[in-house]
Amino acid sequence: MAYITRQRLQKLPRCYCRMEQCSSSVVSFQQHPQYYTRDKSSNIVKQQINNHQTSLNYFMLYTNREILKETMAADEEYEREQWTMFGNEAERVEIDVIRNQQLLRTRVNKIALRKQAEMKASAHMRYLEQLSQKAPDFPIPLRAHTVWEGMTVKLSCTVQGSCFSHFPGVQLHQSSNVEIKTFDTKAIITLRAAHKEHEGLYTARLRTTDGIQEHSAFVYLTDASAAVVGGPASPLAVQVSDVNKDYVFLTWQPPSADGASPVQGYYVERCDLGQGEWVRCNVDIQKMCHYPVFGLKEGTLYQFRVRSVNQAGAGRPSKATKPVLTADPLENTRTMVDRGRTITITKDELEAPFPPTNVHACEVSDTYVVLSWTEPEPRGREPLTFYVERSLTGKNSWEMVSLDMVVNSPRFPVFDLVKGKQYYFRVRSVNKYGVSDPSEPSTPISFGKPQAVPAPPHSVMAIRDTDTSVLLQWQEPKDKNGILGYYLYYSEAGKHNWKTVNNKPFAKTRFTVHGLKTRKDYVFRVKCVSRAGNSSYSDESQPIMVKSAIYVPSAPSAIVLLLCTGSEMVLGWRAPFSDGGSPVRGYYLDQKEKGMEIWREVNIKPVKERQFKVCNLTSGHFYQFRVFAANVVGIGKPSEPSEAFLCEKWTMPEPGCPYDLEIREVRNGSLVLLWAAPLYEGRSPVAGYLLEISQGDQSENWTALSEKTISDTRYKVSGLQVGETYRFRVSAINEAGVGRASLPSEPVIAQTQPGTKNIEIGVDDDGFIFLGYEAAEMNDESKFLWSKNYTDPIGAERARAETKTNRSVLTFTDPSEEDLGLYTVNMSDNPQQSSSYDFTAEGKVVNLQAPLSAWQVEVSEKGSVRLWLQTESLSNAAELRLIFNDREISSTPHRKINFDKAKGLVEILFDQLSQEDEGSYTAQLRDGRAKNQFTLVFVDKKFRETLALANAIRHDNKRKTGPYFQEFLSWSVNEDCELIMKCKVLLYFYILYVRILTYLIYTNQAGSYRAVVSDGRGEDVSTLDLLDEALSASSLKIQSTGEGFKLYCSLKYYISFLKTSWYFKEKRIDEEARTKPGSSMQKVWIEIFNPTENDKGKYTLEMFDGKDTHKRFLDLSGQAFDDALLEHQRLNYFCLFVSDRAKVTKGLPDVVAIMEGKSLCLTCYIDGEPAPEIFWLRNDREIFSQDHFTITKAPKCSSITINNVNMEDSGKYSIFVRNKHGSETVDVTVSVYKHGEKPPANAVELS
Repeated sequence: MAYITRQRLQKLPRCYCRMEQCSSSVVSFQQHPQYYTRDKSSNIVKQQINNHQTSLNYFMLYTNREILKETMAADEEYEREQWTMFGNEAERVEIDVIRNQQLLRTRVNKIALRKQAEMKASAHMRYLEQLSQKAPDFPIPLRAHTVWEGMTVKLSCTVQGSCFSHFPGVQLHQSSNVEIKTFDTKAIITLRAAHKEHEGLYTARLRTTDGIQEHSAFVYLTDASAAVVGGPASPLAVQVSDVNKDYVFLTWQPPSADGASPVQGYYVERCDLGQGEWVRCNVDIQKMCHYPVFGLKEGTLYQFRVRSVNQAGAGRPSKATKPVLTADPLENTRTMVDRGRTITITKDELEAPFPPTNVHACEVSDTYVVLSWTEPEPRGREPLTFYVERSLTGKNSWEMVSLDMVVNSPRFPVFDLVKGKQYYFRVRSVNKYGVSDPSEPSTPISFGKPQAVPAPPHSVMAIRDTDTSVLLQWQEPKDKNGILGYYLYYSEAGKHNWKTVNNKPFAKTRFTVHGLKTRKDYVFRVKCVSRAGNSSYSDESQPIMVKSAIYVPSAPSAIVLLLCTGSEMVLGWRAPFSDGGSPVRGYYLDQKEKGMEIWREVNIKPVKERQFKVCNLTSGHFYQFRVFAANVVGIGKPSEPSEAFLCEKWTMPEPGCPYDLEIREVRNGSLVLLWAAPLYEGRSPVAGYLLEISQGDQSENWTALSEKTISDTRYKVSGLQVGETYRFRVSAINEAGVGRASLPSEPVIAQTQPGTKNIEIGVDDDGFIFLGYEAAEMNDESKFLWSKNYTDPIGAERARAETKTNRSVLTFTDPSEEDLGLYTVNMSDNPQQSSSYDFTAEGKVVNLQAPLSAWQVEVSEKGSVRLWLQTESLSNAAELRLIFNDREISSTPHRKINFDKAKGLVEILFDQLSQEDEGSYTAQLRDGRAKNQFTLVFVDKKFRETLALANAIRHDNKRKTGPYFQEFLSWSVNEDCELIMKCKVLLYFYILYVRILTYLIYTNQAGSYRAVVSDGRGEDVSTLDLLDEALSASSLKIQSTGEGFKLYCSLKYYISFLKTSWYFKEKRIDEEARTKPGSSMQKVWIEIFNPTENDKGKYTLEMFDGKDTHKRFLDLSGQAFDDALLEHQRLNYFCLFVSDRAKVTKGLPDVVAIMEGKSLCLTCYIDGEPAPEIFWLRNDREIFSQDHFTITKAPKCSSITINNVNMEDSGKYSIFVRNKHGSETVDVTVSVYKHGEKPPANAVELS
């Protein structure tokens, strides 16, 4: 049994006393204020936590290491006291158990307190974020996606703050296709069955008390595989507008991928949701991206879609529109609902309706016109339909346009107008009681001009972005009307394997292309998108290698106090050593009072300049500052804290300190020092600067560099010891004395670094003067920075800088006196790697790369030959070497060489050019540093032509010493097909005209004719060759007939082997239904039956006589066509009364309907003497008998059978008959419908 002694009783309270001491130490620790600072990039405001808040953080900071120390201390105390305890072993065990229990209880309590403190601290952190003045950030942002059509897309990002998703211009909400989920720190949006319309920029936005922060990602939708090989992609953005009872208007956007050939047009399809079958709306392809759909059923739900068509066939359909209900848009104005009953409101009890009003064209294109009008008011209670009538301008006859269809709504498309003609339209209202009077005629209406596709974009430029993306930008064309957006394409350089970037038009002129391969070279091109179609491709961009170009800048340095007013301080600092490959966008400042631990932000918005005025300071207090630099990537590391500045108003008479010292052009024994003038001038302006130097990197032994003050803010330091280290500082001087010195510069070694180059001047291959600089070291982010006089920017209109690998060239576009001066260049990440060049008039380089005039060849009036070239003015030291066929030449009696240095002119003169002078001539010029050579290849055709011309001129000068021909023998044919030969002779001072007229021309007269004129001084000869050809063919003429036009050419004589061909608009004309060529001994002709506006144009007759081809032309357009057409119509009118003319007596209805799969037989009866020629046409093109069409012809009857009719057989069919007395055409419209459909109401149904 253990006994507790006095010592033991004293021991236990002592343990509890230690617990109390421990608690006391906690209270004592809480009395010290704690500070919490968050890194700059996390955007959490740094602020002091009050004493009562610090108690929550104490246990969080109380680490296991402190617990371990306390345990070890207790063990040491126990070891010290155990010698005073009982010697009984049981007592020692009991004491150990009690001690361990106390320690365990202490540790458990501390762990619980630590967890509680961590939870409270986390809650407090969230509270601080909500109180923050900055927008929250995206620790894990959105990223770009590329998916196929129909796939599910899921976008997610990790966020801090309140988030909502946003599509360009539209906020997304939960729907059947869109699912949005948000958690504490995560937001997810899911797009089901994505289509091309879903392509675009998706943005997650974070709301805060002072604004919104956002992050975006582009979702690319790739086209599904083509419906046919080489087929186009599907159109998109099909929109329905102007919905009426039987009419809607559709618009859409062209696809990005044409397929194997350009898109020719579009097919529009509709689906009656009650039947579930898609039906094509247009027979002919629609070229523009808009189309009026007519003939719909009232009160029916429809969907619409569009297919692109190219030579390979029709592509996949577009996304179907939302269901559209065809209804009267004004119905709600005539009805009201009362207690569930629909009541129709009418203003009258009229029976016969009034006429409509305001007839006009609401849509005009080059292929159709959509008429619109206002229903009559009052309209009566009976349902209304309408009749549409038209009349040519200038005519009083009206014809019904809507004869074969029922018009239910005040919209009606018209497709069959004649281009170039204007029409009046009027409308009648119809109900069961009758037909109204016609409306007032519309203004003249005609087809519009075809809408031209836009010009392509230009100036496509790719800019590096990240390791997998490129920023692409371009310039829109001058005429940007109608442009819906742009399609982008990319290919690896040199492969021409073009791929589509976006499948939905992008409206802006800047786009980031994602998903590229790192360090691969790419080229890009762009198209404009419009309703008229896509433009041609732009020029390719320059190849660009995909790699990251930017990162955060380095830390600023050398913070200096430039001015103090007592409550404000103006600070300056040195720019970061590296801007990270992207220009610094601004700076952030932090401040704290001397002796404090926490930093407080000075500015929330970034500062652009490297100066900042800090306000609301307390006079007499000391402050420290630090600076962060930021670019587009983010915020860099902070600078070293500045020294403690006293906030006290400056009143000293001396100026403040210069700042921003920068060292350039470090060479053996020299360097250039730059600085900025002080902001505080003192009592008088700054008169100059004192420059001091200290040898060594830590020495404070400063000595003046110059006895005289320096007036400029730059100075070239020379006479330094090569390899020694120096520091510099600058002080400003005014009348009161020398002011405060600047902060010392960074230590620099006065030694040229290996590989350092200087600026060189020269002239490039295009003749432009340039300054070139090659960097010894550089990385992907390094940039060459050119300036004039160290600080002045160089205007883009004066010079352009280009960089290739590690060399930069500054090229002057048009050098002048304005460009003279000191030019400097330095690397963005290493200013000491720099150079300068003093571009003076004395050192100006002569431009020999671009001569004022390259080699020219001239032949004088006397037959001498001159070879010459000219450069700009050369100096007296200029040198010339002339090389002819690899050997140097000089002046000879046959060949004289002139070199005018003042004019820069080089001449080679030949009195008489000979065959030995053929070859290459090279002029090698040198003037100072400028040199070049210019070569003239004077051989082959160019030499022979010059030699022949020189000889001809000399011969002509020689023959003109006596009588000669001023005009040689020539021939012509007059209107009477008479051949005339003539010449003109100069004899002494008289001019003689000789004219030979031949009345009858025969083929045996072909041959060579020679005329000679001579006297004692000499003679001259003229020859003329008349070949065996159609010399007597007259020009083309036109004759109007009752059947049409007859174009003919009269012949004086006819060659049996003469072959003739006719062409219309450069296309050969063959014999067909409407054209018939012919010939006789006197004429060659072609007949055009039933001429129309489409027959306007240029006609060409080609005659081949076995050796040569002869052409005659006739431009049948304008007034000539109108006169001929008017005469034809007059003659045709009288032919109608000729009983023997060809005509169709009976047989064809206006519209025929037949079910798909059956056979259709059309029969006509014909009359005329002689028996007419018969032709069958489909859509104005002749039909020939084949498997699908069977044609039978008899003297008085003809029929055509269409076997196994399909939907493509719908269209206009015509029979054309003609004989010598006249002709006639009769049309029939064939409408093919599918099984289960109803035929058109106005059609004759055939079984």
